[in-house]
Amino acid sequence: MRELERDLSSDTPSCRQLAIVGRGRVGYALTNALATAGYEVEGPLGRGADGAGADAVLLCVPDGEIALAAAQIAPGRLVGHCSGATGLGPLAPHESFSLHPLMTVTADGADFAGAGAAIAGGTPRAVALSRELAGALGMRPVEIGEADRPAYHAAASIASNFLITLEAAAERLGATVGLEREQLVPLVRATVENWARLGPERALTGPVARGDEVTVARQREAVAEAAPELLDLFDALVQATRALAAEREAQPA
Repeated sequence: MRELERDLSSDTPSCRQLAIVGRGRVGYALTNALATAGYEVEGPLGRGADGAGADAVLLCVPDGEIALAAAQIAPGRLVGHCSGATGLGPLAPHESFSLHPLMTVTADGADFAGAGAAIAGGTPRAVALSRELAGALGMRPVEIGEADRPAYHAAASIASNFLITLEAAAERLGATVGLEREQLVPLVRATVENWARLGPERALTGPVARGDEVTVARQREAVAEAAPELLDLFDALVQATRALAAEREAQPA
């Protein structure tokens, strides 16, 4: 993959009218953000819309419905989707592009500025449009090849979705001793900031990183007693953390 510099020069084709199809969280968030960025946006439209009045159509529908939604679009306009894992094939025979914001979107919306964005296009014009849209939202576009999309999306899931799963496990175990989510939040925020600033090896702390196997064993016993359903997860995380700590020790001082 390669990171692309924002380019809003006159050589970049401008999309004057954009239709967004899909009334989920991403559809509403992108509709609002692109309208704020100065685009004439129609939508979000319901599934089955043909986008006939637009220069380009952006599908914000579940992955399994992209092909069906694309088949409803009137010919002659660029058609894109917002999937991170899906290639351009389901958009055929349209001139196709994709734009996947590397940002979590909740019911409260999202702030896309500063986020990454995976882009792709079936033609130079389509790539330029996806790059233009990403740049207009203040995102940093990265062109992801077709074969690389599953790995890209898996990395995003680990960084975001799995992090929530991990924090849910910490919250569940903490609740057995009276620890509340609000008391864990500052620790989580500091950990993420350290990872962002220092990288994983230098940010790693705790008993596994110190080689304190006695404490790790006591932790495991506590998990087995208080929340045995989390024991497999705990063991897997200890193993992965040991491997990361070993990588750190192997690095030159």
